Amino acid sequence: MIQHAMPLAATGLKIDWTRMPTYNTIMSVAAGAGLLLVVALGRQLLTSRRTITPDGWALAFGALGFTLVTTGLHMTLTWPLAGQGFPFDNVIFGEPALAFGVFLLAAAFYLWKRGAELLGDDGVVRTARVASPISVFVFGMGLACFGIAAAGWTYTLFAAPPEEPISGEFAQWPILEASFMSGLYVLVGIGAVLFPFALRRPRGWMSPVVGVVWGLAGIAFLLFGGLNYFTHIGLIVNTM
Repeated sequence: MIQHAMPLAATGLKIDWTRMPTYNTIMSVAAGAGLLLVVALGRQLLTSRRTITPDGWALAFGALGFTLVTTGLHMTLTWPLAGQGFPFDNVIFGEPALAFGVFLLAAAFYLWKRGAELLGDDGVVRTARVASPISVFVFGMGLACFGIAAAGWTYTLFAAPPEEPISGEFAQWPILEASFMSGLYVLVGIGAVLFPFALRRPRGWMSPVVGVVWGLAGIAFLLFGGLNYFTHIGLIVNTM
């Protein structure tokens, strides 16, 4: 593998990785896991909330929230991806990760302190009321996801270079990866925009829609993030 990569590094794209620390790999995995856990907890609240163990959910949301807040905050404030000509990626990945991480940390704190309230007969109604104020921010980030998706399609921002394994095989068709990634942001955006309205009628038709779109996006982000551990390492080897 390295013997094949070295000629590419010698003749193709060169990147000074000391000027562009890249960690959207773990951000993608954490975001995907977070979306899946939010959907899973919501489903349990609506179907079998008495089986919920609040401490376990608090730990999970806290761990994922910490990962996303630290990486997202650093990317948002320092713009590490601007050093080699990718400043837009700091907005695309850093700011949504920071926002989602804050949401997860807030949920973790609530579950740690007041999680037992979810087990009561009015657990669904109480949860909807508690989440209602923050849903305005969720709605706003949904609009942001639509904006990111539109930018991705317009400027084909997510296209991988030929030196990146697997994804680079489609480098001559940049619209493919741009459409895939933009589509994921659209899914997240749909769920986020519907979220405040779903809270008004938690057992209405909007809640399953939110669950489906966030679940699909969560699976994709989780798997794609895991795959990127190989593709990004390969890109580093091929462009050193």
